[in-house]
Amino acid sequence: MANGMSDRKTMENRELGATQNHSDAPECDVAVSAARFERIRLAHQSEIAEDYVEMIAELIAQYGEARTVDLAARFGVSAPTVNATIQRLHREGLVSTEPYQPIHLTDAGRSLADSCSERHTVVRDFLIAIGVDPVTADADAEGMEHHISEKTLTVFRRLTMQKTSSSSR
Repeated sequence: MANGMSDRKTMENRELGATQNHSDAPECDVAVSAARFERIRLAHQSEIAEDYVEMIAELIAQYGEARTVDLAARFGVSAPTVNATIQRLHREGLVSTEPYQPIHLTDAGRSLADSCSERHTVVRDFLIAIGVDPVTADADAEGMEHHISEKTLTVFRRLTMQKTSSSSR
């Protein structure tokens, strides 16, 4: 999952290429559909890893360490479920851990956590700017952050800045 963000960009480019190169061909609809669903599948695969590294970063910032028991409580899952996920994240180079010790993010894990946190903030701030209450916006952003393209994030950033700067006048 360390390359989850590059996989997402590849899929976005594939979708864009399919729409630009075959706009009149009936295969275009099939190719675009397949590319979109592949991007969604990739997002689903990386969603858990992204949630975990983001939560580990939050726990470290808040408490100085991230422990299995804290992750289990925050996600509402069992300790064995957390352990299995942490082992996967370790194999993917996102965390380092030793038995009975706190969980640490690698540089790749920290980078992914920072990226996910930034995506969450952009989506949440956009939703608030268009009138969604902060609690709902935060909850909705949690799901949306994994599936939104960089192109859409750019538009969200721009519209949020426009909305907030026009509100402050």
